[in-house]
Amino acid sequence: MLLSQASSQGAATSRPLSVSEAMQAAKRSLESITVKLIGEVSEVNAKAGYKAVYFTVKDAGASLPCMIWLNRYHQSGVQLCVGQRVELTGRFTLYAPKGRMNFDVFSISLAGEGDLRRRVAELAQRLEREGLMAASRKRPVGSLYEHIGLVTSPRGAAVHDVLRTIRRRFPVARISLAGVAVEGSQAPQGIVFGIDACVRAGCEVILVVRGGGSFEDLMPFNDERLARAIAACPVPIVTGIGHEPDTSIADMVADVRSSTPTAAAERVSPDSSTLLRELDARAASMSASQRLAIERYEARLGHIASRPLFKDPHLLFSTDLLTLDLLHDRLSRALPECLAKDSLHLNDMQRRLCDRAKTSFERFEHDLALRAGRLHDLSPLAVLSRGYAIAKDEEGSVVRSIHAVHGGDRIDVAVSDGVISCSVNCSSPHTQAE
Repeated sequence: MLLSQASSQGAATSRPLSVSEAMQAAKRSLESITVKLIGEVSEVNAKAGYKAVYFTVKDAGASLPCMIWLNRYHQSGVQLCVGQRVELTGRFTLYAPKGRMNFDVFSISLAGEGDLRRRVAELAQRLEREGLMAASRKRPVGSLYEHIGLVTSPRGAAVHDVLRTIRRRFPVARISLAGVAVEGSQAPQGIVFGIDACVRAGCEVILVVRGGGSFEDLMPFNDERLARAIAACPVPIVTGIGHEPDTSIADMVADVRSSTPTAAAERVSPDSSTLLRELDARAASMSASQRLAIERYEARLGHIASRPLFKDPHLLFSTDLLTLDLLHDRLSRALPECLAKDSLHLNDMQRRLCDRAKTSFERFEHDLALRAGRLHDLSPLAVLSRGYAIAKDEEGSVVRSIHAVHGGDRIDVAVSDGVISCSVNCSSPHTQAE
């Protein structure tokens, strides 16, 4: 070692070392060795403005002042507090002006249970950010279930506490027990399988319980797989893990967290005596309510039955019958009057129609006479009566010109009193003298 070498060199030269030389030799020797140690934090000094965090670790036989630079402290992610068990890596160093020895820490991490708690806290924060612990996600849990699932160790005290409590409080409840390991590395997977078995069995609520133990003993209930299985379970889950101070991640994501297995059993089962008293009170309330309703309906029915209508059924139609008689009387008097009035009106209309028709016929007769006279004036017969004649050929057409007939043609000559059949010998046109 450098210190022993410095001592041997000093002895060889027969010159004693100064205090500074001795301190520098010791410092060089100590700082050349990197040490990893474990201890419990007994004092922490991290004042604002310091460039380092100063703390002390100890065990049963010694204590050691330590310091860590702020950049290393922040990189470690550890928040030092008294009572933590930490694992340190660093070197010893001497502060020569004060003759004080410190442990210069390179890295720091939680050791044993402290490291477990850090990892559990990180997992809890991550699951909380995902919303698995939100109150809005959790299902309501009642206190009256016929089929209860129980996931726990079949050999522990917790199973007996739960069974005894439920049988005492609500003996009619049916319990489906999923016996699983609650300690060890395989415990989380077994608990998940137990929850799934209770769901498939048709349980209305599931209890996940175990008795007390150390933090390491309760680690299976801080498993991420178990936490997600509880959050995804379609059936409400009530946890009762450890004792009152113990809180696991399973408790945080469960629908209801109870402090002990017994408290969990009480949460999902009503007290039989309390239930009987409540049923008696509700029965009395229902009976009183029904009695009041019956009395109210009886009074209403009596009021309706006392109406005159139900005592004399004719009253139901009396008004209508009187109205009908009145209308019949009015109708019997109104019909003759209406018929007489209509008869007078009809006679007047007949007279007026006859007068109108007579006047119309006279006008039509005069007009007809005028038209008949005019027609007579235009009639060929009137012309014939004045001595004229009309000649027609064999086809019945009027002969209007001498060119319409030829010698030998036969024609009919109509006169006022008949027709003369003639034969054309010849034809000649009129002369001007004629």
